[in-house]
Amino acid sequence: MSEHAAETTSSALAGTADAAGLAQLSSAALAERYSSSLLGVFGTPQRVLVRGAGCHVWDADGNQYLDLLGGIAVNTLGHGHPLLASVISSQLSTLGHVSNFFTSPSQIALAEKLLDISAAPAGSKVFFANSGTEANEAALKLTRRNAGTPQAPRTKVIALEHSFHGRTLGALSLTYKEKYRAPFAPLPENVSWIPAGDIDALRAAVDETVAAVFIEPIQGEAGVKMLSAQYLQAARDITREAGALLVFDEVQTGMGRTGAFFASAPVIPDVMTLAKGLGGGFPIGAMIVFGEENTRWLAPGDHGTTFGGNPVACAAGLAVIHTIESQNLLAHVRATGAWLREQLAGVEGIAAVRGAGLLTAFELESANAPKLVAAALDAGFIVNATDEKTIRLAPPLVITTEQLGTLIAALPQLIRAAS
Repeated sequence: MSEHAAETTSSALAGTADAAGLAQLSSAALAERYSSSLLGVFGTPQRVLVRGAGCHVWDADGNQYLDLLGGIAVNTLGHGHPLLASVISSQLSTLGHVSNFFTSPSQIALAEKLLDISAAPAGSKVFFANSGTEANEAALKLTRRNAGTPQAPRTKVIALEHSFHGRTLGALSLTYKEKYRAPFAPLPENVSWIPAGDIDALRAAVDETVAAVFIEPIQGEAGVKMLSAQYLQAARDITREAGALLVFDEVQTGMGRTGAFFASAPVIPDVMTLAKGLGGGFPIGAMIVFGEENTRWLAPGDHGTTFGGNPVACAAGLAVIHTIESQNLLAHVRATGAWLREQLAGVEGIAAVRGAGLLTAFELESANAPKLVAAALDAGFIVNATDEKTIRLAPPLVITTEQLGTLIAALPQLIRAAS
């Protein structure tokens, strides 16, 4: 080894040792180091997590937690899944990054697999990004090409009340909550929001001036609010008749989360965006453009990303899909999710339960959801409050009813503690 190579290796190992050394500190010490070095856009971390295995994680003080949030619907296969870890390591040791001047077998294979499982018609294509908001940005750029003519311009985009599509400027312009949008106005898109699930409101809003309609089949950030199959089909029919593009945001609901690969199936939109569970914890996003007539909107040079379609990320996506299929996880998700909602419905203090597959929300009778999150964390459960009354659960798809049963058993006491 040359002197320069030895020095580089030594420096890299020193950096690794620094991280390993930090992992030996207490949670309090690490939280202080966090606050002095990271921008506080996420607030104060609830815990410092150092290890995960299956559906459990451990913090720096050695406390164990059942992960019922899955990194917000990301950790499809849980933590430390052996196949996912092996595939990522193998791909990284072979070919880690090549830029999009080139391609790789894993990129091509994942694109083909996504087209297959989404029942995409001939001529459909995939664009890879790194996150959900980037996938939605790509979709927005594509919809800009459906701009009509100077004599009859299409300048409007329709989204739904309580929607969440991301925090970059374009995706943020689609997001309903004003507190997210107001500090960054003016935003680039001409967006109108209509009541979710109201077919008459949708029909009234979509005319020849609308370029696109963006819909989450289940509004996860809004508290797992469901849209009916009839509404999704109506959206398909109405947009097609008006010449507007239909975009389904399946960033949270896709990749088996609801017990099907896509919550919107069998309705096929013009564009679908994915991320979160696609990489099982490795960052990747995707935009699927359905039908040859829609792929013409973006030409070479119209969009790009340095890391999109990274061979390692695509290998991770292939490992996730392979595991879902080979272990029949979709059926497991449907059965386990149904069992969970049935059990939650019988817990005193819970007023309503809704969801599909392993994307579930329950509403409390009292506005104590944030207190319940804290009480659950102290008891060893990671859950999430979407508002003052609603708790969201999005655990790994491999979770068992036995593991979920520990939450059901603990909930009555946790609800009392939070009241």
